Amino acid sequence: MRKLVYYIACSVDGFIAHLDGSHNGFSQDSDYLTDLFSAFPETVPSHLRGAMGLQTANRWFDTVLMGRKTYEIGLKEGITSPYSHLKQYLFSRSLTETPDPDVELVSQNAAQIVTALKREAGENIWLCGGGTLATELLAHGLIDQMILKINPFLMGAGIPLFAETIQQSALKVIDSKLYDNGVWLVHYNIENSWR
Repeated sequence: MRKLVYYIACSVDGFIAHLDGSHNGFSQDSDYLTDLFSAFPETVPSHLRGAMGLQTANRWFDTVLMGRKTYEIGLKEGITSPYSHLKQYLFSRSLTETPDPDVELVSQNAAQIVTALKREAGENIWLCGGGTLATELLAHGLIDQMILKINPFLMGAGIPLFAETIQQSALKVIDSKLYDNGVWLVHYNIENSWR
């Protein structure tokens, strides 16, 4: 069965973006980003891959799940298919049609759809945001791993990793790397026995 991995940047206090959706404070250090993009090339949006000279095959994921607010970050810039090199799913209860034929809209039964996706053959599935979708999928025991890029700052307020209260879950560190810029990349397995 494929794993669902919540791979995302956050502040030390657990926020993935400011309340207005901006990402001020997150590291833009070129050495860090170069290393990160070589390790996770498929997480670079399609429109930037060519400009960055990224021709590397996918290493981790072949499918991406996006909540509406996460998807709208690119949509505001006119990008309707941000990860065309992956199978894309957009989860939204408010949208009635997909903005792009390459992006499959899921408006209900998120847990059921993700359960079916995990049973399909293929590489792992990337949950790239947001907090509302992550809360629902965690509540159903569907998130297997979290890979957090913990940036060395306190945001104070913003959009959290999980939009609502979640049940306590044990995490097991399976890998980590501390960058010179202070970002700590941590791979966790979620131990579902707590739920």
